[in-house]
Amino acid sequence: MKFISWNVNGLRAIVGKGFREVFESLDADFFCVQEIKLKEGQLDLAFDGYKAYYSYADRPGYSGTAVFTRHEPLSVRTYTGVDKHDHEGRVVALEYPDFYLVNVYVPNSQSELARLDYRMEWEADFLTFIKELDVHKSVIMCGDFNVAHEEIDLANPKTNRRNAGFTDEERGCMTRLLGEGFVDTFRYQHPDARGAYSWWSYRGRAREKNVGWRIDYFIVSERLVPALKASAIHPDITGSDHCPVSIEIEL
Repeated sequence: MKFISWNVNGLRAIVGKGFREVFESLDADFFCVQEIKLKEGQLDLAFDGYKAYYSYADRPGYSGTAVFTRHEPLSVRTYTGVDKHDHEGRVVALEYPDFYLVNVYVPNSQSELARLDYRMEWEADFLTFIKELDVHKSVIMCGDFNVAHEEIDLANPKTNRRNAGFTDEERGCMTRLLGEGFVDTFRYQHPDARGAYSWWSYRGRAREKNVGWRIDYFIVSERLVPALKASAIHPDITGSDHCPVSIEIEL
């Protein structure tokens, strides 16, 4: 099975930048998107053979996630179960006979770390949510985690030490998640890959210079690792400030 994750930075906007062609060319079983910035009914987007499941933010033009899938789920959740987290459309969780797929858009800590305290609350509650799922079935989670875990995961670690996405607190939360029996698929398969990024600032021709960050991930339960066949980043696909990431796994 092939899984794609992409922060599209506005689904309506990217539809006008070749999204349908990219979607069809990637030919995935599951196509997860984040930061859709939609309210229900604002976009009529359908693909033959796929069903779509959306999680919308209460606030217009903000956040939101969706999954397009060829495979009918047993159940769908668009909430963590913690009310303070469940108004921003940050989670779509699909249940299948042998696994859960969790598409997530982790809150950004914002400039001057204005939302770092809330981010820490989210991280603790999201970890509880994932661990509860993992008790029952293996978990495949993907999305924009808004953190570069290690120095190898961004172009300029020294100058970003206290910037959102590379604080000790955020990195520590990723370390904790991986320490609970989960694996960063890309780094597992490409432990020494440098210059492998999934997000670039719109400023200073950052993408052209590959001054980027790897903040988009597929993270899976350890017991799924033997089934992992490929994990990749697709920097040549444009339309957003992020590029798609993918895995292929035998399920």
